[in-house]
Amino acid sequence: MAPTKACAIVLRQRDNATELLVFRHPLAGIQIVKGKIERGESSQAAALRELWEEAGIRATRVTADLGTWASPYEAQVWALHVCEVTGELPDTWTHRTADDGGLDFEFFWHPLPNAPTAEWHPVFAAAWRLLVARSPGPTAPASPAASSR
Repeated sequence: MAPTKACAIVLRQRDNATELLVFRHPLAGIQIVKGKIERGESSQAAALRELWEEAGIRATRVTADLGTWASPYEAQVWALHVCEVTGELPDTWTHRTADDGGLDFEFFWHPLPNAPTAEWHPVFAAAWRLLVARSPGPTAPASPAASSR
């Protein structure tokens, strides 16, 4: 089945650990940048566009495709793309979206080996498990005890 959503996976290495860019949606928990693939648009182009619209990140390119995932939410099929950012991103920032009702998304880095907290939207917590399995680099999940420290 063709993907209907594009997910932009931005990773960085910090202190010998892989971190994943996520954001706190004020109404729907912690999420990863994802959005609709427009008619005639490639999933790679959609991932880069969504990074701009949801996070304000423009200088990017897709460096790896992690395949697709049949999300349990509304029968969506996500195309997962690792995106590289030119330059260094801050540890945290807030971006006001133009197309999501002007909501403020609070961006931060989540250590990829650490399991999602209860604050994560359930669909994105499920996607995290897939990302850990498919992502390049040292991303073995930490034990639950280590994750809660």
